[in-house]
Amino acid sequence: MLTKSKNSITSGFSSKVLALIVIFSIVFTSCKDNDVAPTPEPAIVALAQGNPELTSLVTALTKFPDLVSTLSGTGKYTVFAPTNAAFANLLSAIGQTSLDDIPESVLKSVLEYHVVTTDAVLSTQLKSGDVLTASGEAIAVDVASGVKLNGPVSVVTADVMASNGVVHVIDAVLVPPSITPVVGTIVAPAYFNKNFSTLVSAVVQADLLSALLSKNNELTLFAPSNAAFEAAGITALPANTTEGNAVLTSILANHVIAGANEIKASDIAAGPSAATTLGGGKIYLSKGAAGVFINGTTKVSTTDIQGSNGIVHVIDRTIVPPTKTIAEIVVENTTASTPQFTQLLAALARTDGQGANDLLAAVSAKTGELTVFAPTDAAFEALYASLNVSGVDDIDLATLIAVLKKHVVGARRFSTDLSTGDVATLNGNVSVNTSDLTVVGGSGTPAKLQSTLLNIHGTNGVIHVIDQVILP
Repeated sequence: MLTKSKNSITSGFSSKVLALIVIFSIVFTSCKDNDVAPTPEPAIVALAQGNPELTSLVTALTKFPDLVSTLSGTGKYTVFAPTNAAFANLLSAIGQTSLDDIPESVLKSVLEYHVVTTDAVLSTQLKSGDVLTASGEAIAVDVASGVKLNGPVSVVTADVMASNGVVHVIDAVLVPPSITPVVGTIVAPAYFNKNFSTLVSAVVQADLLSALLSKNNELTLFAPSNAAFEAAGITALPANTTEGNAVLTSILANHVIAGANEIKASDIAAGPSAATTLGGGKIYLSKGAAGVFINGTTKVSTTDIQGSNGIVHVIDRTIVPPTKTIAEIVVENTTASTPQFTQLLAALARTDGQGANDLLAAVSAKTGELTVFAPTDAAFEALYASLNVSGVDDIDLATLIAVLKKHVVGARRFSTDLSTGDVATLNGNVSVNTSDLTVVGGSGTPAKLQSTLLNIHGTNGVIHVIDQVILP
């Protein structure tokens, strides 16, 4: 009896121990499973960094640390994320090859237009209507058939959850309504390229943007780069005042031709020609083997960039309209600290009142079409020595007028219009040699064209400085 009772106790105890082991095993296993926390969702930027289809978006975002910080932190955001293909299509549409080409202010505005800061909104929560973005402009949402944004843009992958919001992948870059009118026009090549930021700032300051977006005419725009403004000595825009903007407008209008047809490079006639600009002034074109030049010093470096309302040609120097006559330019240099044209001015003064021979009146007129080969004071001193006279007053007036007329061409001829051969002056031909930059009259020493003093532009013509007086 004792043995049987002992076995029963042992058996009961073993069963209870086994049961406890099972219970503890279950509890322990359950506790262990609960200790393994679920993998946290990444923040929006980290989520994009992990998606190979969003590398262009990441590249764009990383240009702006404040945006990266915002979209990596706390909060709840809705982000419409364009794919790499979407960014490639945008670059093609705006005529750029890299996101690095786009001005940062423009790119940031575009990126902010893809972010809704008020809440994380799932695709099933979106409703048709306008949604305000971080840029301050609204996206038009249409959920009638899928999710469409601003018309054709589709959400291709919806509801990608992040720790601080939700991402919807889209198949095109959303362009803010304030920028949309620029896309495809003649303004676009400059607007979307940081190398033309000075031009864009100038156009905005002068309130000429609407004129350049107009479809009333076919426009031809000669677009100066930032370096082109510097080459023309413009390192800062005029003051944003009535007077300053009047100057700015006169300069900018000098770069636009409006008409029934745009002007392609192939439409520009060989040799010298002129065109009336938007401001009513003229620019003078020279087309030759070296390319197309404007006013002798500005070269067209890239041609025929097509826009929806015209065509764009890139230039390497801003076209500044002349403000002084030939006579005023001569006087200005005469009163400088190192006078160069006192004798030329004195010679011209002797023609005053001589009727058809009044060359002073011709070079003093506000308008005209003249080219003057302008001898320096040193050139006149050499002439006086050769004639054995003391000055210009000792030269017979008829002879002096004949000499002076040998220096005047009755048309604007910039250095880029000149070719080796004869050029007709008001007193017969002179022979030009472009290889050694000389001008020769009927006799005497060849006059050397001063390479750094060519194409001095006046309202009534152009001056080329020479180092000898040209004799008939």
